[in-house]
Amino acid sequence: MERASQVIGQSGAFLDALERASRAAPLDRPVLVIGERGTGKELVAERLHRLSNRWDHPLVVMNCAALPETLIEAELFGHEAGAFTGATKARAGRFEEADGGTLFLDELGNLSMAAQERLLRAVEYGEVTRIGSSRPLRVDVRIVAATNEHLPDKVDAHEFRADLLDRLSFEVVTLPPLRARASDIMVLADHFGRRMASELGRERWEGFGAAAVGLLTAYRWPGNVRELRNVVERAVYRWEEPGPIDAIEIDPFLSPYRPGASALEGPSARPVVPSIESEPLVACETGASDFKSRVATFERELLAGALAEHRFNQRTTAEALGLSYDQLRHALRRHDLIKAG
Repeated sequence: MERASQVIGQSGAFLDALERASRAAPLDRPVLVIGERGTGKELVAERLHRLSNRWDHPLVVMNCAALPETLIEAELFGHEAGAFTGATKARAGRFEEADGGTLFLDELGNLSMAAQERLLRAVEYGEVTRIGSSRPLRVDVRIVAATNEHLPDKVDAHEFRADLLDRLSFEVVTLPPLRARASDIMVLADHFGRRMASELGRERWEGFGAAAVGLLTAYRWPGNVRELRNVVERAVYRWEEPGPIDAIEIDPFLSPYRPGASALEGPSARPVVPSIESEPLVACETGASDFKSRVATFERELLAGALAEHRFNQRTTAEALGLSYDQLRHALRRHDLIKAG
C-alpha cells in the first residue's frame, strides 16, 4: 500500500479486527465495516480489495452522504441522455466503473429506501439498470460498505431494508475506537510525527516530552486516528525549540477571542482544558478502577492539559489553577511531568 494509507497498530482489539478483514478478503462476498469516524474504515476497505483476487481491477469509492438523495441513484447506476433535467448525455454509474473490481460504499446508512431497493437487486442478481433505460446491464462487483451507525436499529426504525442488511452482512468487521487502543496512541503519534518532521525537512526526530505524552495518552480522542494525526502534525510544525515536542494543542479553535465568546472571557480568563471538557473522563475503562487511581488519573490529565494550554509557563499555569508556584511544582513532580529538582 501507499505510504499515506498504511494500517498501523499493535493493540489486540485492533489486530483482531484486522485479522477478520484479512480472512474475509479473498472471499467474493460482501463485507460491512463498522466504526466511529476516524477509525480507518476506508483503509480496511482498501485492504479488503488489495488482498482479494480483484486487486488488479478498479476500487471505486462512493460516499453516500456526499450527494443529495436525488442524485445518489444516478451516481450508483448511471443514466441515459434525457433521463432527467440536466442529463445531456449518457453516463455510466459507479457499478459499471467498478465492474470486475470492488465498490466501496461509505456512509451506507444515508442511502434512501428507493436506492436501497435498487442496490439489493444489483447485489442479488448482478444487474443494474441505468435511469431512463429498460435494458439491464450485467456487472461483476464486490460490495464493501461502511457506516458509523448501528444498522439493526435503523431496520427496527424502518429506515433500512432488513433484506439488504442480511445480504450485505456476510462478514462484519467492527473497528475499535482509539480510546480502546491505548497502546496504539503513541505508536501512531510517533509515526505521524516522524512523517511530518520529514515533510518539513527536519534532520532529526526528537519525539515527545513527558507533558506531551501525558496529554496525548489521557485524551479520549472522539475523532479517533484522524483527530490524533491532525493534533500531532500541528504540534510538530508549530514546535520551534530544540529537543522533544512538549506542547500539544488539542482544540485549535480554543481562544478567548473566538467569535461568540463570552464577554467575561479574555486573555486572563481561566482556559478550558480540552482533554477534560470535550469528553468526560471514564477512568475505569483502562487500568485500575479504585478511587485513588481515578483521582490521580484525573489530576494528571488536568495538570498536563493546563500546562499545554499555557505553553508550559509554570507560573501562569499555577495562577490559572488557583495554586501557588510551589504547590504546582510539587504536583508536577508527583505525576512525573517534570524532573525533580
